[in-house]
Amino acid sequence: MKTIQFREAICEAMSEEMRRDESIFLIGEEVAEYNGAYKASKGMLDEFGAKRVIDSPIAELGFAGISVGAAMNGNRPIVEFMTFNFALVGIDQIINNAAKIRQMSGGQINCPIVFRGPTGSAGQLGATHSQAFENWFANTPGLKVIVPSNPYDAKGLLKAAIRDNDPVIFMESEQMYGDKMEVPEGEYLIPIGVADIKREGTDVTIVSFGKIIKEAYKAADVLEKEGISCEIIDMRTIRPMDFEAIFNSVKKTNRLVILEEAWPFASISSEITFQVQENIFDYLDAPVRRITTADAPAAYSPVLMDEWLPNFNDVIKAVKDVLYK
Repeated sequence: MKTIQFREAICEAMSEEMRRDESIFLIGEEVAEYNGAYKASKGMLDEFGAKRVIDSPIAELGFAGISVGAAMNGNRPIVEFMTFNFALVGIDQIINNAAKIRQMSGGQINCPIVFRGPTGSAGQLGATHSQAFENWFANTPGLKVIVPSNPYDAKGLLKAAIRDNDPVIFMESEQMYGDKMEVPEGEYLIPIGVADIKREGTDVTIVSFGKIIKEAYKAADVLEKEGISCEIIDMRTIRPMDFEAIFNSVKKTNRLVILEEAWPFASISSEITFQVQENIFDYLDAPVRRITTADAPAAYSPVLMDEWLPNFNDVIKAVKDVLYK
């Protein structure tokens, strides 16, 4: 095992796959000469050259479209968006072409492409740079959506995403790139669509994903001192989603709290809530509680941001609510 940062795990995953398969290339703003906006592609230009690590203009629609076309013709592009807020400029290529070409071609054309970059808020960056669009992309048939929460999961899932023959949305966080964790020295892959129980418990199930799951860990530590045992499930993959893992946990704890960093309307937690009540309603001993950001654009003010973004106190309150404490 070795201890590396999240950004290094991303870089290792891409580099290992590019050494294995010459059809893989990386394209995006500042990925080459600058070593990546968050240094997630450090050293890759030197190793692979300018034909496989490509600096693009500030034109997401353009380089997303070029990459989708390349994928349809036998390449396996990795497209880095400096933030998924900017992916909205290229969303026509993602939704209308990458996600649909396999079905529209009657299975004749695959689109093995990874769109990756940061999601969610990252401090005082304002409303247009602090959005979580996991539910937008997960709403689209043909796309797979991955949101890892730590370096180990990020590396194994990114390698699996690069090898996948379908388009994959791979969402990271600017506030996690410096996170450190042990990862294996040798190669490993994590299958897409499999959740992970990060902490076992008996009293309540907490489901989350991405960087906001850290607030669940904080809450569980506080609640443990009060004799409340929390089971924490990291979904890791948003689509396809491992509902079976959630069902099995709720059958044990009989209570469910869902934490995500997105707006409440038509959120991932809304879908999880529906699936639970549809499939295992009789196992619930309390209504499902979900925790999201406020139903408003993110503010620039740090005071307002603290109110807008969920935190561990919100998790503690929700857990006690479903336990009737």
